[in-house]
Amino acid sequence: MDRWTLFVLLFLLIGCTTTAKDQTNLPPSPSALLGTWKMDLRPTPTSPEYFQSFVVSSINGKKISGTFYGAPLDNGLLNTEWGVIHFAFETQDQSGPYHHSGTLRMNEIEGLTRSTGRDFLSRWTATKIQ
Repeated sequence: MDRWTLFVLLFLLIGCTTTAKDQTNLPPSPSALLGTWKMDLRPTPTSPEYFQSFVVSSINGKKISGTFYGAPLDNGLLNTEWGVIHFAFETQDQSGPYHHSGTLRMNEIEGLTRSTGRDFLSRWTATKIQ
């Protein structure tokens, strides 16, 4: 095999590998977040299971709406610039505001909730049920 043929084959191989890599690193569609999610809200890994619902009912550009723990989402925003779906929103109850954020990877969400009124930061996970 001459150098020219080897060069062309190497160029094609690198191009195909880069194209395949680029396609697998595309961010998921924000529509993957739509639906009902079963949240595991246990405060520690050894605590008894405690489940609630997170519902994303609509996505309009970078804005999301729905409910979290039965409360409507306020100021819900998406970010898909990092190859995954990141989102954040607020809810509130009598104790004050709650600030939530999450990251959708594959078919699971890992999130955080901070309550300023109740002075806690909690980790949660969610899997899609609908």
